[in-house]
Amino acid sequence: MQTNSTFSLIIFTRKSRGTTSQLSIYVRITVNGQRSEISLKRTILFKEWDSSKNRGRGTTNKIRLLNTYLDQVYSQLLDCHKQLLEEDKIVSANAIKARYLGEDDTHKTLKELIAYHNSTMITVLKFGTMKNYYTTEKYLHKFLDQKLTESDIYLKQLNYRFICDFEQYLRKCKNSKKQYVLANNGVMKHLERFKKMINLAVKLEWIAKNPFNQVQLKFDKYDRHYLSERELQLIENTYFNQERLEKIKDCFLFSCYTGLSYIDLKELTVNQISKGIDNNHWIFTKREKTNETVKVPILPKAQQIIDKYTANTETISSKRLLPICSNQKTNSYLKEIVEACGIHKHITFHVARHTFATTVMLSNGVPIETVSKLLGHTKLSTTQIFARVVESKISEDIGNLLMRFKEKEA
Repeated sequence: MQTNSTFSLIIFTRKSRGTTSQLSIYVRITVNGQRSEISLKRTILFKEWDSSKNRGRGTTNKIRLLNTYLDQVYSQLLDCHKQLLEEDKIVSANAIKARYLGEDDTHKTLKELIAYHNSTMITVLKFGTMKNYYTTEKYLHKFLDQKLTESDIYLKQLNYRFICDFEQYLRKCKNSKKQYVLANNGVMKHLERFKKMINLAVKLEWIAKNPFNQVQLKFDKYDRHYLSERELQLIENTYFNQERLEKIKDCFLFSCYTGLSYIDLKELTVNQISKGIDNNHWIFTKREKTNETVKVPILPKAQQIIDKYTANTETISSKRLLPICSNQKTNSYLKEIVEACGIHKHITFHVARHTFATTVMLSNGVPIETVSKLLGHTKLSTTQIFARVVESKISEDIGNLLMRFKEKEA
């Protein structure tokens, strides 16, 4: 704590530029000889100012109110000086002025935090992730405007009540058709992103207490969709006369046998196919989402799809391995494909990764550690959620266990 610095406050006046008979009132902060001044936005007649006391002269109601205000300013500036000392921060005239005017870090607002977070994270997070943060920002702005009728609030005003009210606002959001926009997990994802912003504010010391300390985010657990072996074969054995459907079918099947996500498959080039340690063809790439290196051996059915399209000189010249279109169109075409195959499941392109993990890998005895590596996960726990062990595999494992018991008894 600083104790050897000099500090003084003085309230003084200057002649008003507009009227010579009036004085404008200021306060001057001096620390170690360095000065900073604040205009108090008050004026007084020359004859009503007592320069010896630096206060208004007289007993009128107007003068009493002015003097009370000046005493409050003086007291608040003293308190700002005390706060900076207690917080072991540098005490300067400008620091005291900033604390008094609400311009230092203790007076940061929610919108300032959001803007700072998004401007710094834009170079760290992927575009798709940033889009989600922008959506959370939109909901926070609407909540402030529609429910709190405020343009902004200070971070120190955030509390458990604010988070609960924001959660309820998200749950009740409706679109133009009067339908609820967000399910439980959608609400939880927005709160999760908001929590990350608040964590950043705590690390920056913009807020003393984290209002999320008492909040538990509860996600609903759902079984992830994947194709069974029979359903996978149905798609494989169906030929489509429409070229657009045939191409998307091949891209989807390729992902089912490699585990690549949509964006990783879209960016996949001929140059990323090389001979591996077993002298067979492997895919060497990096996950767009996590930047994790992924090395995937190419299974025979995936190789057949590569051979089908690398024979096309146009594909080779463009360096793109497979002819996939936009994500939106891809999922739209997939809907047509599964309906034509008589599969009654909601299928998106990402289901291919689930199918790779379960039907292609885990169901055929590949250890989950190997599956995790092939999927490019940084943690095994992610794979345990992402890739479920199907009932047929459990049945097979228990059958093997019973066989061992019988062998021991014999």
